[in-house]
Amino acid sequence: MTTSTIDDLASGCHSLVLRLPDTADAQRLLSGVTPGPVHVWRTEVPAGSDEPTGRDRRRAESLRPIHRDGPPLRAVALQYTDGATDLVLVAVRTVILPAALLRIARTVLDGSGDPLPPVPAAATRPAPVQRGRLDWGLGDPRLLGVTGSTRIDLTSLPAGAERFLPAAIALAVSRYSGGDPTALGVLDLENGPGEDIGVHALDAPRQGTIADLLHRLDQPPTAPQEPPPVGVVLSPAFEDGTYTACLAPVFPLTVQLDRGCALATCWFDQGIVDATVARQFCEHVAHLAGQLAAGDAQRPQVGLELLPQAEQAALLQAGRAGADGDSVPVRGRIDRAFEAVAAKQPQAVALVADEEELTYRQLDERAEAVAAGLRALDVPPGSRIGVCLDRDAELVVTLLGVLKADCAYVPMDPRYPAQRLSFTTRNAELPVVITTAAEFPAEPGTRVLTPQEVARPAAKGAAAGPGRRPAGEKGHEGDDPAYVIYTSGSTGTPKGVVVPHRNVLALLRATERDFALGPDDTWTLFHSSAFDFSVWEMWGCLLTGGRLIVVPYWTTRDTDEFYTLLAEQRVTVLNQTPSAFAQLIRHDQHARRQLALRLVIFGGEPLDARMLAPWFARHPATDCRLVNMFGITETTVHVTAQTVTPHEVVTGSRSVGRPLPGWSVSVRDEQGRVLPPGPAGEIYVGGAGVADRYLGLPELTRQRFVVDETTGERVYRSGDKGRLRPDGRLDHLGRLDNQVKIRGHRIELDEIRAVLMGAPHVTAAAVVVNRDQPDDPAGSRIDAYVVLTTAAEADRAQVLAHARATLPDYMMPATLTPVSEIPLTINGKPDTSKLPDPRAAAPAGLPEARQPVEAEAASGAVPDALADTVLSIWSKQLNTPVKPQDNFFVLGGNSLLVVRVLAEMRERNLPKVSLKQFYRHSTAAEFTELVRQLQDSSH
Repeated sequence: MTTSTIDDLASGCHSLVLRLPDTADAQRLLSGVTPGPVHVWRTEVPAGSDEPTGRDRRRAESLRPIHRDGPPLRAVALQYTDGATDLVLVAVRTVILPAALLRIARTVLDGSGDPLPPVPAAATRPAPVQRGRLDWGLGDPRLLGVTGSTRIDLTSLPAGAERFLPAAIALAVSRYSGGDPTALGVLDLENGPGEDIGVHALDAPRQGTIADLLHRLDQPPTAPQEPPPVGVVLSPAFEDGTYTACLAPVFPLTVQLDRGCALATCWFDQGIVDATVARQFCEHVAHLAGQLAAGDAQRPQVGLELLPQAEQAALLQAGRAGADGDSVPVRGRIDRAFEAVAAKQPQAVALVADEEELTYRQLDERAEAVAAGLRALDVPPGSRIGVCLDRDAELVVTLLGVLKADCAYVPMDPRYPAQRLSFTTRNAELPVVITTAAEFPAEPGTRVLTPQEVARPAAKGAAAGPGRRPAGEKGHEGDDPAYVIYTSGSTGTPKGVVVPHRNVLALLRATERDFALGPDDTWTLFHSSAFDFSVWEMWGCLLTGGRLIVVPYWTTRDTDEFYTLLAEQRVTVLNQTPSAFAQLIRHDQHARRQLALRLVIFGGEPLDARMLAPWFARHPATDCRLVNMFGITETTVHVTAQTVTPHEVVTGSRSVGRPLPGWSVSVRDEQGRVLPPGPAGEIYVGGAGVADRYLGLPELTRQRFVVDETTGERVYRSGDKGRLRPDGRLDHLGRLDNQVKIRGHRIELDEIRAVLMGAPHVTAAAVVVNRDQPDDPAGSRIDAYVVLTTAAEADRAQVLAHARATLPDYMMPATLTPVSEIPLTINGKPDTSKLPDPRAAAPAGLPEARQPVEAEAASGAVPDALADTVLSIWSKQLNTPVKPQDNFFVLGGNSLLVVRVLAEMRERNLPKVSLKQFYRHSTAAEFTELVRQLQDSSH
């Protein structure tokens, strides 16, 4: 018999345990009251009735269901060594109703029960159990069908609290469900013989008073389309004996309420509800029942507390990771910490970029020249300095030099549109921008200089500006800002996050020992300096004495070249977004080179652990540790860490682990109240990594950087959705707002929408993220929809031009579809389910994607085998038919899909094409001609 079949039977059975009088003859008494002969099975138990063995045997017997083909009643007499006897009666509930079982009990105990009527020949058997989902249950699927139980104890609560138990359960279910409208199932065995399940629909607890809730529960329940996951079974009171209304949960989480009893039993399916979660749920139900019994009926439901204050404090304490010396605040500065490392190992290689190699002493000296140059330019300490450089040695030298000048660096990517660079320059009030860009959009009062021009005054012995403050002065304790990184903003403009020196040093203190970081490590600087992952890459390496390999831009986008670099440079520590690492896994499966990786850190976007199965097939977890880290720019790169093993791969774990030492994590509801393990809410982050503020945005800073009333700690409201597990780990569940992460970039869709709304002839806009294949993060694309005043193609072109002038590449919509209107939900929000297929319209391409006029002419060439192959590969990767004149990026292609195309070309023995060549030949016809030329040149 399968577990699910046993569950179906057990949920339809009830049981009663009676302590028999010394002289009672159960066989004779039952024969006089039951409809037909009943055999009493006698079992000797080698233990006293109150010993653990006796209690266990009694419980096991009372939970053993009736066999589907057996008689509707089973009776077992348990005879203990202390002379006591328990009679365990188990019956099919639809055949022998609770009232009938009560009559049997009275006859057995005192002879007062009446005989039962004849049992129908065709007795009704229980319907199959419906197993619903319960997101906050956190059950173990391996235990599906295994029943657990716990109690709700109301004995210490005000008199009459049991009357409020259904309302307390309803409130707890609503709070655990995030305050959304939900439902409570009801099976009433007290007031009728039926087995029909009813449902009480519940509004969000923020709506209405306690009286409203009580009135709702007094109404007759309605028939559900499907049973809800949580419900109550109302059963009659049994003064003598122990009555169990259902031997397995009727609902995945079932509370049995006995009339007039101050104890209720909670039964739960451990495959759906974790035992710890079930116990805490019952404790919270009791806490709510006490408040309901003692409170004013006109009190708002939202005013009731789910958790006692002591439990909230305990959860906050549990969410704070500790470490040796963690109570001592981190002091110091990044540049001072680097100088200490350089003094210990001046001749060790610090930096490798293309053919250039710098030792720690050389890097320190060159950075000092930049700092001296800034001082010679009369840049006062505390200034913010713009740095807009490609990834090379000069970038790292300049960033370190800015810090040495007692300034904060503001990184900007040279590939950003001019409008975004100009906005950052104005917003950050930059007196100097250091760049090699030929045409940087200068602002009044801002000097635009090359790194060489900054260092030149110092080299020529120009008059020194303000001197460097001595160590120990204010600011050198680490309070000064180290950098300002701009992130996407929902208002349509980016927002600058101000991060002090001490935060970065705290991050290194929290991870250095656990990750065994040191001089033997080789890291890569893979990410743009405008992406905060680079903070971890640069300073994580240089402040622990490692060797930093600066990866050129085009190499970061060519998996083949990057894999070669990893192998040749013997890189040991790698930091990647999951999307980028997925391409490395694909390449690794066919590569013959040996990697030296010992540590891979994932960040920037959610990780689907299942994608790592091929990696573990070639790289044992003992050789290379994989760590999934959740983090936010506003909390200094990383917050939590979870080592990923094959177990996480098999279970598809969404855990991002526990907080780093010095950081704290909690999950809160809409009112900012702490939630227990299980329910989902907003992730709050506190501790050493919390940034100072948003630059020039005091109101937003007050909204997002708040003081915890319980602890007095300053915490950051992340806007991320998460839930705690009973073991203290955190599951990351996405965003609560309209923010997304695509290939590591944090993007506010509202910022894109605001930019589109500012374009000529646009009256309405909507922006969504879609995937052609739901499980493939590389296929994520931004689709935009606009309502135009006219249908002219020129208007659409203007919208695209306007967007490209403002948005960086990673925020550009892959498609732009004109629509007559933006469909709305009943609440007035965009109804994305009713938007048309974005491929029906000519979409927006990336800035690098060119569609030259000659593409049409090229498309007239006679098709050949090579052209067919190219079109086939492109069509497969883009998941849409491709014609010769089509542009790869206009059809929604991105850098990760480019890598896949190039990988498939290698598998088909076609010539190697570089990423740069791909971007310069981005129509199918151009690309085919390029491949043809490469074929001809190789012969």
